[in-house]
Amino acid sequence: MFNRTVEERDGMTDQLSRVFAALADPTRRDMVARLTDGDATVGDLAAPYAVSIQAVSKHLKVLEEAGLVTRSRDAQRRPVHLEAEVFDLMTTWIERYRQRAEERYQRLDAVLARMNDDTTETELPQEGTAS
Repeated sequence: MFNRTVEERDGMTDQLSRVFAALADPTRRDMVARLTDGDATVGDLAAPYAVSIQAVSKHLKVLEEAGLVTRSRDAQRRPVHLEAEVFDLMTTWIERYRQRAEERYQRLDAVLARMNDDTTETELPQEGTAS
């Protein structure tokens, strides 16, 4: 059971590493953002950049190896399709650590509130004493 869990976690981490590495490049992030509007050809994706079709194809290969996009054959076209399921994997990973951070912040808030209460109590004049 333990080994399977480690293997599953490592598999997720490996894919996450590929996804985050692929998205580290601003050109690839822009391509992914543009693909959220729908499938596009390599030529369509290359249009706004001052680079060759070959350079765009290399970027797409990195995105494809990370599982972010797929390419299919549609007659003479080879549309590039965004694989949204990969974002579920990323979201699950990010959410796990966001929840842990939120719990730490809540504990810190509680400690600070107790410290504030303690400070307020010591600053109040005690009854029966002359001020």
